[in-house]
Amino acid sequence: MENNQPVHAREWTTAMPTPNNRRIIHLDMDAFYASVEILDNPALRGLPVVVGGNSNRGVVCAASYEARKFGVHSALPIHTARKLCPQGVFLPVRMARYQEISRRIMEIFLRYTPLVEPLSLDEAFLDVTGSLRLMGTAEDIAIQIRGLVRETTGLTVSAGVGGSKLVAKIASDLNKPDGLTIVPPGREEEFLAPLPIGRLWGVGRTTREALALIGVKTIGDLRRISPTILTAKFGKGGMLMYNSARGIDLRPVEPSQEAKSIGHEETFSEDLRDTKRIDQELLALCCKVGKRVRDKGLTGRTITIKVKYRDFVQVTRSLTLAEPVGGDDKSLYQTGRLLLAKTEIGLRPIRLLGISLANLAPAGACGQLTLFGENRPREKECRLYQAIDTISDRYGNGSIVPATLVEKREEG
Repeated sequence: MENNQPVHAREWTTAMPTPNNRRIIHLDMDAFYASVEILDNPALRGLPVVVGGNSNRGVVCAASYEARKFGVHSALPIHTARKLCPQGVFLPVRMARYQEISRRIMEIFLRYTPLVEPLSLDEAFLDVTGSLRLMGTAEDIAIQIRGLVRETTGLTVSAGVGGSKLVAKIASDLNKPDGLTIVPPGREEEFLAPLPIGRLWGVGRTTREALALIGVKTIGDLRRISPTILTAKFGKGGMLMYNSARGIDLRPVEPSQEAKSIGHEETFSEDLRDTKRIDQELLALCCKVGKRVRDKGLTGRTITIKVKYRDFVQVTRSLTLAEPVGGDDKSLYQTGRLLLAKTEIGLRPIRLLGISLANLAPAGACGQLTLFGENRPREKECRLYQAIDTISDRYGNGSIVPATLVEKREEG
């Protein structure tokens, strides 16, 4: 039997049982990127570590708990983080290393259930309902997983156990780092009641302010508001809040979700205004995206570019094609240029540029189709890309690039 008290310790009165018999675990690595850096360099232990760049460009990707004490958090501009924490150790992102560790962690999760839904490299939902007869309670499974992750990787992971994704996610957030919070069946409403309303998914600042006007500050306050009032005030979102306040969330854990898009973006070391240089950067991005699309054997129909100006104002422009395009760098680049022409490129300095391909599907003949409706295989280009990819795989990405990018390298 699972313990009737949550690990973060709170006395609750008996609640009516819920018909929901699912047991969901939400697992969230603690300050993952920063923790990997500390694992690889123990001299960093106890120091405020910030991952996201060693210049004043870009944003924070992760911050150790020591850095968070200074107000540093994810998505904070690096230059702001440096002001808040001048003694911080600022490190560049090492994505390949984080992906390597993430794969090992996900393999551990899959030992306990095939129903693993990764949300990112460091976070996942597990539905262990079908594993209980063989492996013990959900609490037992969570304890075993946390121990194996620590033993295998040297890292800590926080876990929340509940009857829904909503409750499990909130539970895992309450006792970080290296925490375990159990919400027994039938205790969801009591668990949620004292928590601030902002803990619920989809309740941002504007919604919080609107709820405060009708006396709602905690999830328990929200539970006392009728669905009629909530629906009248917030539309469909009102009914979602009504159910969420009761711990009701019927969304299943969905394993092996395919990526909805493949993209790449770059924050530049200095703001760019020169259109020739921006064109070069766009082509470099298209080469990276094209390689990833080819590696996965996919095509897509929607191409999107993202531009962030010097003042952090961000715009996107998209085009959905009549026919899919595969990992054809040239096609991605041509469409990207059309979309860039619809922005203020050349008029306003930009700090970030990105391009992505969405509406993905398995590739057809030769792994790709032409851009503007020609469905015949392009054998010559296929062979060219296969040769390029072979060289890149052997000698590293960027070992073979378009001539215009050689000029960019020499200028850099």
